[in-house]
Amino acid sequence: MSSPTPKFSYAPLYDHEFFELLYADQVDPWSVLTSSYERDKYEATLRCLGQSRYRHALELGCSIGGLTRLLAERCDAVTAIDTSAIALQRARELCHCTNVRFMQAHLPDGDWNGSYDLVVLSEILYYFSVPALVRLADQLSRVVSKRTEFVVVHWTGETDYPLTGDRATELFQCLMRAELRHRERHSQYRLEVWTGVQKE
Repeated sequence: MSSPTPKFSYAPLYDHEFFELLYADQVDPWSVLTSSYERDKYEATLRCLGQSRYRHALELGCSIGGLTRLLAERCDAVTAIDTSAIALQRARELCHCTNVRFMQAHLPDGDWNGSYDLVVLSEILYYFSVPALVRLADQLSRVVSKRTEFVVVHWTGETDYPLTGDRATELFQCLMRAELRHRERHSQYRLEVWTGVQKE
């Protein structure tokens, strides 16, 4: 397995402008279409799904749609969110599935109307401060149920992000008051499946 694309630890703030400029400069900043790390991680993500088919998935931080197009094969509908308009345009070009709705929002803000039985959080939680994670948990609590399945995947190497992959994952599980159903620890990332989230 090759190493993931180097993390951008020099960024003082991972705001909307940072990601928009990043995608303006690079077509595929994390090499999601070519990296063996990403390919293997996607395969592991799909293998861990507890159901063969989902009614409606929510993917937060979809980037250029590398995972989105694979989720679309397992879901009746997918709502995919990203902050970057450039990334979303590339995602639309890559993913021609009629069951995918792309929306622009800078997390944790955004209005994701719907009721979801699958939520995918892949490589995004460590960009948030703790207060932002609290707001994200509050947002998600409005659109999920105890039966909703969460798939949470994060790189575990060192970064200068606000949180590490381990800390972000563990904190967010507590915030969502979710039950751990499955855990995998790979050499470069961790993958978990949660259910039973508690709504406020």
